[in-house]
Amino acid sequence: MTRRRRLDLSSALARGEFVPYFQPLVDLRTGQLRSCEVLARWLQPTKGLVLPDDFIPLAEETGLIGALFESVLSQAFKTYAELSTPFILSVNISPIQFRDCSLAERISRLAEQHQFPIGQLKIEITESALLENLAEAQCIAAKLKLLGMKLSLDDFGTGYSSLAHLQALPFDELKIDKSFVSSMCSRRESMKIVAAVVGLGRSLGLTTVGEGVEEVEQADMLRHLGCEVGQGWLYGRPMPKEALSAMLGVERPALAGWGGASSEPDYNFPSFLEALPGARHAQLQAIYDGSPVGLCFIHRNLRYVSINQRLAQMNGISAKAHLGRTVYEMVPAIADAIVPYLTRALGGEAITGVELERRDHSSRAKSATMLTTYQPARDENDDVIGVSVTVVDISDRKATERALAESEDHFRHMVELNPQIPYTMEPNGLILDMSPRWAELTGLSFEETRGRGWLRAVHPEDASGLVNSCLASIWAGEAIDVEFRALGCDKVWHWMRSRAAPRKDLSGAIVRWYGSVELIDDQKRAQEQLWASQMRLQSIIDTLAVGVVIAEAPSGRIVSRNPKAESILRQDPLEFEEIGDYSKRIAYHRNGHKLESADFPLARAIQQGEVTDAEHVYYTHGSGAGKWLSLTGAPLKDKDGTIVGAVATIQEITDETSTIC
Repeated sequence: MTRRRRLDLSSALARGEFVPYFQPLVDLRTGQLRSCEVLARWLQPTKGLVLPDDFIPLAEETGLIGALFESVLSQAFKTYAELSTPFILSVNISPIQFRDCSLAERISRLAEQHQFPIGQLKIEITESALLENLAEAQCIAAKLKLLGMKLSLDDFGTGYSSLAHLQALPFDELKIDKSFVSSMCSRRESMKIVAAVVGLGRSLGLTTVGEGVEEVEQADMLRHLGCEVGQGWLYGRPMPKEALSAMLGVERPALAGWGGASSEPDYNFPSFLEALPGARHAQLQAIYDGSPVGLCFIHRNLRYVSINQRLAQMNGISAKAHLGRTVYEMVPAIADAIVPYLTRALGGEAITGVELERRDHSSRAKSATMLTTYQPARDENDDVIGVSVTVVDISDRKATERALAESEDHFRHMVELNPQIPYTMEPNGLILDMSPRWAELTGLSFEETRGRGWLRAVHPEDASGLVNSCLASIWAGEAIDVEFRALGCDKVWHWMRSRAAPRKDLSGAIVRWYGSVELIDDQKRAQEQLWASQMRLQSIIDTLAVGVVIAEAPSGRIVSRNPKAESILRQDPLEFEEIGDYSKRIAYHRNGHKLESADFPLARAIQQGEVTDAEHVYYTHGSGAGKWLSLTGAPLKDKDGTIVGAVATIQEITDETSTIC
């Protein structure tokens, strides 16, 4: 029986019934073709297309596997020579072939015969080929590498997987078995295995390939985990050489989950995933410690997993001393206040804008105000594994707000409790009467003040403008409201405010003006303090590492922004006069839908009073290029709860784990 089967295979080989089929391997991030795997097919006249599982074991059993391999590989080399697009050919080696010490020389002769560049060939080896004689396998692998071929470990994770094999042979690539890829979106265990294999490949400097990719969700998850290459029906089934040329010309989107037009990958900025784990940790730690705000990560058991130097300084304890300790141990004074928020965040709720009062660690008498946020952190299975906490010291801002409130309160009491300086004027504006308080303040007697005599006390720089303003109001019959400086008995120039309204007869003619003068020195100082405070607050906003935009309600007109916002958006947000202008710059949701003006977090904060969670959008510049941004919005309300504006934060996303689905 074996002899008859051998004869059938030999005859099929002689008739050229074994042909190569080609299946593409695609870069998961750019969508570009990386290589094609050569797969043997038997075109049997009576049965049609026969798959390898039905004839490869027979070829190995009858000793014809080598001849079959060389026949298919020769045809693949010929097909490659007929195409103008260079790509890598990947071919499987049977475990039996991997015992042949002349394997490398025979492949090299075939390549020379067909003028195939040997550096474009990748040999895929299953771990079963390494079991019987690892030393012999090392020798053969070394010869293949010496000739310039690449080596790939196929179906990793099944069978006899051993880390010793990865260490013993000079592999360039690691292929994750399709059984894990096909189930990783539904089984957490499979996803964990894939993540571990990708991490292992990264740490060893190996390219990782996910086999059996059939769904967009699988491709997205592989890319999210850092896998570089995908292979499977999503990108193309095995095809004959006649279809290969058309397949090479297919344009693929850079993002597998995006059905829109492909975008050109940004090669000027290396992906975060391109770093090895050690380098990635160093990058994250540098960002973490360099942040101007306090940051920490709290485990579900309320213990510190990590903390940056800024927050450690706020707590007055070294960062190292925090690790593994609970919040009750490290911040006992405020633990009872923050634990409820941590508990809510562990339940999946993101909490922002929480103000906490605490005693400064360096002084028992001094208190500090902290603005805190609590963001739940989730693993790949969307389970909350801890809380990311952000802490900003806003003590200076709160002190400024209190000082302004006190100043305004003081001014209000001054107006209410101190007597005004009432006066009356003729219809033409000449003073008829003035309260004695004017004489007490300026030293001018009533006779010296009458008519236009009061102008003697006015600062020379203010006199001309003051007279013109008063005359304009008198001629128009409109209320007078002017400010000026007057010299007091103390030889100090005091700011005064004069307001007056006309009394008219039945015909509408002005018969008298009634008004009053009040000291506004305190108000002027309050305004100067307010201006100085606004400048300090603006300086703080301008130095933030995120973009900040402030709009007024209800129009949505942008009234303020920091340089970071202008830099990220590559335009001045002050150009936006109303909410309807927001969509002038095009942005997309993660699902690919364009953001309308009302969809922007800033608009939602104004129109709906909504404090939005961080939303990732793909924002396009005028040049057509784009970037991923994280946007948040929050309403600004007055003391009555009325929305008077909104503030939005804008932050660029530097990693490439976010995708439009």
